[in-house]
Amino acid sequence: MAPPRRTAGLALLLFLGACGFFQSCAVEVDVKDASNVTCLYAQWMMKFLIKYETNSSDYKNASLDLTSTVTHNGSICGSDTQAALLAVQFGDGHSWSVNFTKNNETYRAEFITFTYNTNDTAVFPDARRQGPVTIVVKDAMHPIQLNNVFVCHHTTSFEAENVTQIFWNVTMQPFVQNGTIGKKESRCSADTPTAAPTVLPTVANVTTASTTVSPAPTTAPTPAENPVTGNYSLKTGNKTCLLATVGLQLNISQNKPLLINIDPKTTHADGTCGNTSATLKLNDGNRTLIDFTFVVNASASVQKFYLKEVNVTLLNHQNGSVILSADNNNFSKWDASLGNSYMCRKEQTLEITEDLQVHTFNLWVQPFLVKENKFSIAEDCSPEVDYFIVPIAVGAALGGLVVLVIMAYFLGHKKHHNAGYEQF
Repeated sequence: MAPPRRTAGLALLLFLGACGFFQSCAVEVDVKDASNVTCLYAQWMMKFLIKYETNSSDYKNASLDLTSTVTHNGSICGSDTQAALLAVQFGDGHSWSVNFTKNNETYRAEFITFTYNTNDTAVFPDARRQGPVTIVVKDAMHPIQLNNVFVCHHTTSFEAENVTQIFWNVTMQPFVQNGTIGKKESRCSADTPTAAPTVLPTVANVTTASTTVSPAPTTAPTPAENPVTGNYSLKTGNKTCLLATVGLQLNISQNKPLLINIDPKTTHADGTCGNTSATLKLNDGNRTLIDFTFVVNASASVQKFYLKEVNVTLLNHQNGSVILSADNNNFSKWDASLGNSYMCRKEQTLEITEDLQVHTFNLWVQPFLVKENKFSIAEDCSPEVDYFIVPIAVGAALGGLVVLVIMAYFLGHKKHHNAGYEQF
């Protein structure tokens, strides 16, 4: 077979499963060269979580899935001197692509480019910024042996510029040799050695897959202890712009009650810093995404920051589908003077919905004006009992003082009276 041509002559796209509200469509792309043989093959599922600014200067979270109409314009087979490109377009002006390079022995993904269009009012009904927004992420994929199929059932995500890209059930091979997809798999490190092998799709397999129900999520055991406290930070350039220390626990009462402790050892911090708004995005690398958004109240006589919004997304760690997604953007908690930090050692509860709460432990946070990578003066939340103990103690002391004054008065008056009788 001749080397792959630079242009794709024909591509066949097949769609697996239904596109439900919480379930992204699966897509299969088989790019063929001018000789009508496969040069690039991919099957995967993906979705996007996007935080965007509204016309009222608030921030909202949007979920963008592949639609039932996907095109592949711009896909390129690639060659020894040109990168291969897998490109898809979907919805109202959204697109995603990944380019691959190779040497004599291996290939690897280099960059992922995602463009979302805020003119899509169905997804971004009140976006302040109008038009396409492009995000480029350098892929961390390790080199794969040529003619091996890259497979990753496990959920993988990338976070950059208020966008979380989520992928799962990935089967992919660029630079296909002799038009035949490789039979040997190279698994991602997150997949266990015993994970079920991927069956290369055929038309028959597509029909079967469309009627297969995704496996139920594995229920995590109820934690017996409070969560481990994690230390998180964000930087702008080389300067730290946000600091947070907190232990996090999710309390989910939907269906079967469930407590989930967030493990800081496997949790990655990302987000954005600004003068009046900052967002800390935590991804535990497995099943949970939590976003905390802080804003500055500039209308007050003394400028203060406070927590305004919390967004929680719980994923099925087996296939990446969204089990639960909820947010509350009406908080007014964790407030402190701008330039200071907020501290609360006691347990607090953030009510996201009736079925979802976030418990925090040993909280210390400063989302603005961090200096020298250290927390500034902390404004502590005092336990409610302190508000009663102090007045009671003061009242008791004052009461005792009044009693002593009265007793001293009577004793003194009595002594003076007795002394008067002795004079007569």
